[in-house]
Amino acid sequence: MTELPKTFDPAAIEARWYGHWEEKGLFRPDRPNAEPWTIVNPPPNVTGNLHIGHALDNTLQDILVRHARLKGKDARWVVGTDHAGIATQMVVERQMNARGEKRTHFTRDQFLEKVWTWKAESGGQITGQLRRLGCSMDWANERFTMDEGFSKAVLKVFVDLYAQGLLYRDKRLVNWDAGLGTAISDLEVETREVKGSFWRLRYPLADGSGFIEVATTRPETMLADMAVAVHPDDARYTALIGKQVRLPITGRLIPIVADEHADPELGSGAVKITPGHDFNDFEVGRRAGIEARDMLNMLDGKAHICQTSDGLIPDAFLGLSTADARKAVVARLKEEGVLIPHIDKDGAEHDAEPRTIQTPFGDRSGVVIEPWLTDQWYVDAKTLAQPAIQAVRSGKIKIVPQAWEKTFFNWMENIQPWCVSRQLWWGHQIPAWFAEDGRVFVAESEEEAQGQAGAGVTLTRDPDVLDTWFSSALWPFATLGWPDNGDKTLAGRYPNDVLISGFDILFFWDARMMMQGMHFMEDVPFKTLYLHGLVRAADGSKMSKSKGNTVDPLGLIDQYGADALRFFMAAMESQGRDIKMDERRVEGYRNFATKLWNAARFAQANGIGASTTLEAPNATLAVNKWIIAETVKTVQTVDLALADYRFDGAANTIYQFVWSRFCDWYLELIKPVLQGGEEGGDETRAVAGWVLDQILVLLHPFMPFITEELWHAMGARDHDLIVAQWPMADARALDPEAEREIDWLIRLVSEIRAARTELNVPPGARLPMHVRDAHGDTQARLTRQASALARLARVDAAEGEVSGGAAQVVVDEATFVLPLEGVIDLDAERQRLTKAIAAVEKERDALGGRLSNASFVERAKPEAVEKAKADHADKMAESARLHAALGRLG
Repeated sequence: MTELPKTFDPAAIEARWYGHWEEKGLFRPDRPNAEPWTIVNPPPNVTGNLHIGHALDNTLQDILVRHARLKGKDARWVVGTDHAGIATQMVVERQMNARGEKRTHFTRDQFLEKVWTWKAESGGQITGQLRRLGCSMDWANERFTMDEGFSKAVLKVFVDLYAQGLLYRDKRLVNWDAGLGTAISDLEVETREVKGSFWRLRYPLADGSGFIEVATTRPETMLADMAVAVHPDDARYTALIGKQVRLPITGRLIPIVADEHADPELGSGAVKITPGHDFNDFEVGRRAGIEARDMLNMLDGKAHICQTSDGLIPDAFLGLSTADARKAVVARLKEEGVLIPHIDKDGAEHDAEPRTIQTPFGDRSGVVIEPWLTDQWYVDAKTLAQPAIQAVRSGKIKIVPQAWEKTFFNWMENIQPWCVSRQLWWGHQIPAWFAEDGRVFVAESEEEAQGQAGAGVTLTRDPDVLDTWFSSALWPFATLGWPDNGDKTLAGRYPNDVLISGFDILFFWDARMMMQGMHFMEDVPFKTLYLHGLVRAADGSKMSKSKGNTVDPLGLIDQYGADALRFFMAAMESQGRDIKMDERRVEGYRNFATKLWNAARFAQANGIGASTTLEAPNATLAVNKWIIAETVKTVQTVDLALADYRFDGAANTIYQFVWSRFCDWYLELIKPVLQGGEEGGDETRAVAGWVLDQILVLLHPFMPFITEELWHAMGARDHDLIVAQWPMADARALDPEAEREIDWLIRLVSEIRAARTELNVPPGARLPMHVRDAHGDTQARLTRQASALARLARVDAAEGEVSGGAAQVVVDEATFVLPLEGVIDLDAERQRLTKAIAAVEKERDALGGRLSNASFVERAKPEAVEKAKADHADKMAESARLHAALGRLG
């Protein structure tokens, strides 16, 4: 046994134990005959730093993997990092710019060499940060989405999908980031509210018979308009369908088409259609029979105005940015007399109506995202989605919480082709080669492509790279040896057992893993998909750097320890809900760790050490039978909670057992035995040591550092806690009679303590206790537990009638009477309670009035309403407590 320091210092133990576990290979102990259990970590960007979302996601994963390891399984947590195409290229280019260099000053190979050098020197910082959190990952087999084996898998998937007709090149709209010069995914687009304008325009009918009115927030796009849409049932325009309008500025003739996209209730009911620069308009254009190759494009890669294929944009607009083009177009429309002025409430005339516009921006570049018509590579996601949809419907993949299934089905059943090409240098270069005549040859190597093309055909490789989501979609099987390993189960590790993911990447990553896994492995990638919420700021708002409300998890670890942060994450993770960040609760869980530390120090001081048995020791004392039963029930509850992925239920069960049952009650109840005042010392020490061991094992997945430290401090061990055995919930250890007796004792002591507190009885005052209407069993318990009652409740058994004022406590059938004459001023106490009741009920009623006021509930901030509700509930509870106290005085 190693004597513990008086003060618990997380920093002193965390780095030491993590280094020990990793050095000894304990994250993946040698268990050749054990049942495989596998989970893959969502690969963080190689450029990334640990944020609070990572802390939640990885804490939940580590709880499951440590639990599986303690269950004796061959648990493997696959770890690695994502090459993060855009983010990494930006980091390296930023460093080059600081040195006065540009990417375009170098060849592609020279630039890539610089990126690999950066990765070797600075990349992967987040892996060290994951270690600080305590993540027990299989670092010995760490992967990278551009390592040799993984790259081989990526190339094979691309080539095979192309050969099977499931991957193709097409001209479609993409989210174009002009700042980065590449297409980006929806996840990389952030919508911001921007002060903008709403312009109304008159488009002249070609036959000179009048105008049709349209409205827009992007007037510059009219340079590439190709139609005006009206609803087929809108009687105002029935006669105009099929006619043409002549566009201002360009003079282009465009048709009026019928399409349900036009809403008769919005504006004039007529909508200008620019299929080459708006996602909705693209679909309207296709329905109107306009092929993508014929759609007009008015922007170049830098989002400057370029000439359309019909050559109708006047030279004065060419080369302008979209912002400058907007001003120039509005001015020309005004000159031509087709701009309808906006009249404000004061009668003043303006070019446009002010509006707040939801505008897409690149999350990294910060520039406005333009829908842009380009040639890109696409995956036939609709075909690949069908087996994944069926897997979820059949229950082969279980989504937790189940409420997310509806969202999953809605997206998958309406899925669009997946754009997988990016205009970058860093990433998996697309294995496609073009001949001079436009023919394309897709192969895993240039030699194979040349073989397809034939000798003498000059080939040029596609310069684009693959979307990082394309490669990470292979993570559950390409990290485990595919395609070199032909075993479709990958030695029992495919399908993975569970995937933990934020709901925000359900479609970008989770669904795509389902599609690729089922297509190439002919089975689901994971049996369960657990989707957790977001970690929000304390007021419920979304965290963002621009708001300045982000929280650094490493700072919390520095201040409170990794164990406290992990326990906070688990205790607050309730299925289907976001987590509100609350540093006070993190501090509270550090205090919980300190309480356990002090309990272990108390055990050491009283001769309680490491248990020598996995099974509960034999017990004869009721208090020992009771704590053994409580331990077994706790194990059962935690097992069920973890099986259902109810992390909060598991954490809070352990918390209540440790804090209340073990520390506050059991250790207090056994003090006389440990101090030699009562019999049963050896039995009690054996039971207490066994219970403490069970606590350390149960708590280890949640708080690995302190539990490993205490495990070794309590005595000599032949193994580390990380590879110990999970407790068995042996129902034979339950003793109903002992449970009833100690539960009765706890309730009685609690009621007496509450009465003493409520009535301001001095803490040191000993009170006589009279008993009425007690059955024989209760009388026997009073006799057996007399010393405990005297010590914990400061009462002594008394006989005879009670005269004068007294407090009354009812537990089960018996009434316990505590005379107070001479102990407190009864009249003064009644007055105090009456006055307190009046004050608290006044506050209660005032809050109730506010909450019944519909105007307050509708107009006040949600957090203000929630606070009022909480305060009202508190005042109601306080009123009930004070009334109960007054009632005790008779």
